[in-house]
Amino acid sequence: MAIEQLSNVRCFGGQQLRIQHRSAVLNCDMVFAVYLPSIASQRQVPVIYWLSGLTCTDENFVTKAGAQQFAEKYGVAIVAPDTSPRGDDVPDDADKAYDFGLGAGFYVNATQAPWSQHYHMYDYVTRELPAQLADLPIDTDRASIMGHSMGGHGALTIALKNPQQYRSVSAFSPICSPINCPWGQKALGHYLGDDRSTWAQYDSCELVKQSTERLPVLVDQGGADGFLVEQLKTELLQAVAIEANYPMTIRVQAGYDHSYYFIASFIEEHIQFHSRYLNN
Repeated sequence: MAIEQLSNVRCFGGQQLRIQHRSAVLNCDMVFAVYLPSIASQRQVPVIYWLSGLTCTDENFVTKAGAQQFAEKYGVAIVAPDTSPRGDDVPDDADKAYDFGLGAGFYVNATQAPWSQHYHMYDYVTRELPAQLADLPIDTDRASIMGHSMGGHGALTIALKNPQQYRSVSAFSPICSPINCPWGQKALGHYLGDDRSTWAQYDSCELVKQSTERLPVLVDQGGADGFLVEQLKTELLQAVAIEANYPMTIRVQAGYDHSYYFIASFIEEHIQFHSRYLNN
């Protein structure tokens, strides 16, 4: 389907684009952001997908993280989709809560009405979004994925389920086990229904237990994150990675919280991490 360029802003020598298209997967119009480094004017570049967290749109990361300077430095594109389907016809949480519905697609394919008509963010990220990049100087065969919080959960689960599609994965403050935290239990219960056996396919800890392939993994978690104990459950991912002999770099950064200040502090290290696998 045709894409429409909404904006194109010069940034660190490259271009920050905002693109709209009609999504067949989500049954609505969607917007995503793309940063193209200057080298993209000469050749195709690899891509890192960024998945944002609860309440975010395609704009939060590109305006707050300061990632463009490092995407330019390492010669990679960054593609940041929205976090859920959008539009007047897309159902939302009845109480307009921040942790479900609009802005909270959880990167799953919903099976329960009324969510199943639109909420297929897993298919959107893995299938439809890469196809929308066909007319851009991006080599989607060289792809990595990263994200924050709900988006960290999305990045980890998508990469673990599709190890042939991504060369590496990283996350800031990910929801490591949604089946074991209030945010995840609410989202998965509504999107997938009461049968908890269906939830495991979107739980990073459960996927690590089942994994037979190994991707490079980097996780950064703020030690002063107010959501760490109740929602994020980093210790569960650490334990299961050891048990499954899945090598991961999981770092607790003392004094850092859950905010974009944390992301901005370490985003270069994440882009450099991915570039090692994308540019060889």
